[in-house]
Amino acid sequence: MHPVTTVHYLALSAALLLIGTVGVLTRRNIVVILMSIELILNAVNINLVAFSHAFGPDHVQGQIFAIFVITDAVAEAAVGLGILIALFRNKETVLADEIDLLKW
Repeated sequence: MHPVTTVHYLALSAALLLIGTVGVLTRRNIVVILMSIELILNAVNINLVAFSHAFGPDHVQGQIFAIFVITDAVAEAAVGLGILIALFRNKETVLADEIDLLKW
């Protein structure tokens, strides 16, 4: 049986990044767009932890930075969902194409 290497983690991260990017670019539902952004941030976290592990036990900077990325993702989700609820109450839709608050 083959051990799991850094290349395996990078392939998983690339797949998550691809799925997240396609979700952000092709979907109209804001909830799905927010979930796709979370996938992209999780791909970044996998890269950070994989490289931190690959460089040895003395290099924990990647893991520490991943904790900050997780904290940022939680704040982004909370603020994004708050804005989404406010937009839904005003416009009664969660489709990104139909939100035009900045137009006259």
